[in-house]
Amino acid sequence: MPDLAAPLVDWYRANARDLPWRRPGFGAWGVLVSEFMLQQTPVNRVIPHLEAWLVRWPTPTDLAGAAPADAVRQWANLGYPRRALWLQRAAVEIRDRHDGIVPRDVDALLALTGIGDYTARAVAVFAYGDRHPVVDTNTRRVLARVTGGRSQPGPPSRRDLDAMEAILPDDRGTAAIVNAAAMELGATVCTARIPRCEVCPLSDRCAWLAAGRPDTGDERRKQARYEGSDRQARGAVLKTLRDAATHAVPLADVVPDWPDALQRDRAIDSLIADGLAEAADGTLRLPR
Repeated sequence: MPDLAAPLVDWYRANARDLPWRRPGFGAWGVLVSEFMLQQTPVNRVIPHLEAWLVRWPTPTDLAGAAPADAVRQWANLGYPRRALWLQRAAVEIRDRHDGIVPRDVDALLALTGIGDYTARAVAVFAYGDRHPVVDTNTRRVLARVTGGRSQPGPPSRRDLDAMEAILPDDRGTAAIVNAAAMELGATVCTARIPRCEVCPLSDRCAWLAAGRPDTGDERRKQARYEGSDRQARGAVLKTLRDAATHAVPLADVVPDWPDALQRDRAIDSLIADGLAEAADGTLRLPR
């Protein structure tokens, strides 16, 4: 395999975006919160919410002492609000199991609510500087093109970690930069729709570019349309509760003008099932 680490490191040092979680001293808690927020959410939407969150709850112990409803309200319109509940529960676990310190060990991180393989490795690498392969959607696309000659990556698999491991240098600090650089390259240059191969630091060793950039198909699962979806209905119900002065609304007054009453009721039921809302005595409220 051609050396990918050296050009990635040089490119990253010259071109990386100035993002809060990349700044010295940002801390493991800030990295963990940012990773929760960045799941399926663009960077520019995350940054103001992240900064507000860390001002309100600068440590896991601060968030652990808050009500779940406060976390859901603070999450605002970031989407996938179960992440707010999971983050609050993870903060309680960090307080109770780890003396309020975000753990460094990947297995300990995986044992926390809402944390999967990517987030655990990202915290261990970007907060603590340990050497692990970290693979997100952008990384997978870079590897699929450069080493696999494919226009888009296949479904996620353990092979992605093996492919990233194969390009990591032994030095922990440099390996962390290579992980970050591959993500950054996929996010800003090797993009899904309009890759800018002319400015890519890996263009001279990219199998896909050498093959003439063929369309090899896209096996990734397509995200369901948001407009008119159950997700949109859930968001409308939650917004009603967040905006209410007491964060509680009579059930009859919960988005009564929603065009599909059955969908609205289904959204309410699913929010209750997920722990994002509570119903009692004809009233719907945020969790207490």
